[in-house]
Amino acid sequence: MLGVGSMGGAILHGLVRHGAERIAVTNRTAEKAAAIELDGVESIALADDPDGNARAIAGAKLVVLGVKPVGIVDLAREIAPHLAADAVVVSIAAGTTTASIEAALPASVAVVRAMPNTPSTVGLGVTGVAGGSRASDEDIALVARMFEAVGEVIVLDESQIDALSTISGSGPAYVFLLIEELTKAAERMGFTAEQAATMVQGTFRGATELLAADETGASPAELRRRVTSPKGTTEQAVGVLQAADLGGTFDRATTAALARAQELAAG
Repeated sequence: MLGVGSMGGAILHGLVRHGAERIAVTNRTAEKAAAIELDGVESIALADDPDGNARAIAGAKLVVLGVKPVGIVDLAREIAPHLAADAVVVSIAAGTTTASIEAALPASVAVVRAMPNTPSTVGLGVTGVAGGSRASDEDIALVARMFEAVGEVIVLDESQIDALSTISGSGPAYVFLLIEELTKAAERMGFTAEQAATMVQGTFRGATELLAADETGASPAELRRRVTSPKGTTEQAVGVLQAADLGGTFDRATTAALARAQELAAG
């Protein structure tokens, strides 16, 4: 793993929890390298070892590029001479196509693009995985197994991965925004900040757990109907929310996010 930020760190911890061995990671500074203390993980500081990236990927089947999008292609060029012939290079950078990475690598090396989200840090992530033109089904399956260490995986065509990023990638921010606004509403009703946080965060956590645990396979719409008594208080509140065109708002929000992802991909 070349570059271990918060997302890379989540993946790394998930792999270690699942018993992965012989992992080498690099970071720019000695401080960041020293912060990674995991069994079976060699942590290399590039400040101390300028050839650390080459050493880390020697003989590696899977190579994860965890640097910022602007540096992905340059990093691919740097490591190209040192990759194993059958290596699979995985990019978790937004807006960087597999084709642009493939162009910087030997023809025998496959590229797979992945889009994880921040709940991966607690093992509840959703990751989209898409293979480039040289990636085999086996390559894609290998990468999918890696991301299963931190949650669920959806395998899809690369043409869909930017759209996926607007739902599962950006989605946690939407949820946090809803929690934020409902918490403010509770405070405006006279509850303390602590009381509001307990009510709202507990309700969101409980509702999602209820959805996940429902053995009947009930949809969110059905669970909502079960809470909404005819002519009751919840019906009045839901009516106001529906009148605000939440569906249309989410359509506009995800369209805006997709447009920005396409701008990034176009450079």
